Amino acid sequence: MNVFIAVDMEGISGVVIPEQLGHGRLFYQEARRMLVNDTNAVVEGALAGGADSVLVEDAHSSGFNFIYEELHPDAEYITGGAHQQRFPFLEDADVMMLVGYHAMSGTANAVRDHTMSSASYQDIWINGAPSGEIMIDALIAGALGVPVGLVTGDDKACGEARALLGDIETAQVKRALGRHAARMLSPRRARKLLRTKARRTVERVAELSPLGAPATNTVRIRYNSTDFVDRMYFDGAVCRKIDPRTIEYRGEGILETLSTARLAQPYSAAGQADL
Repeated sequence: MNVFIAVDMEGISGVVIPEQLGHGRLFYQEARRMLVNDTNAVVEGALAGGADSVLVEDAHSSGFNFIYEELHPDAEYITGGAHQQRFPFLEDADVMMLVGYHAMSGTANAVRDHTMSSASYQDIWINGAPSGEIMIDALIAGALGVPVGLVTGDDKACGEARALLGDIETAQVKRALGRHAARMLSPRRARKLLRTKARRTVERVAELSPLGAPATNTVRIRYNSTDFVDRMYFDGAVCRKIDPRTIEYRGEGILETLSTARLAQPYSAAGQADL
């Protein structure tokens, strides 16, 4: 049983404000420790549930947020953002877990709601449906035949995951009160919950199904500024301009379409911050 864990940061227990989320920010070093502790709890749970191998990817911003010396010794880790695939080796996994995830852009009263980058993207739709990173990453996994079995974060992220993926495991480590505030579980309770949910996910793998997509797909992106759109070339078929801030991509497979839209690569590979 191979488990792949993608770890973002906004949905980690204890994280609520932007000063926790990037290199050089006031509370970033403390938040890195929270990130590692939540990650280790999920690794422990996966191993307790029967996982033979666990591969963890740092999927937040630069991809270099873990405190290496404090990571669980029985997993392996992907760090850095220069690789071309968003999730290398995911095709070898039996189940994927999304840890520390957040709700999509525009979600009311959600901690750090955004999709990919609040600095660049305002909204994303996939095949006409509003999309966040939970959908994007579940579709990437689904195209490789891998189900997402666990999502952790605030109540809005967990609700988004259940609405999209059905009866999967979710771990609500905080209840959002706004974009920068939440009612928190204590660290001990949060990590106990994460261990329990990760173990259950591995035990339930046979019940899970990959998220599917149609043969032909569209990805529509509304950017925060016309500047992003002004730099692009539109052929009218694969890529067309909808309005001064919105473009649409069309492709014959979800991975192809997401790749054309630059959503199937690590976001830091585009040289921008995932905040």
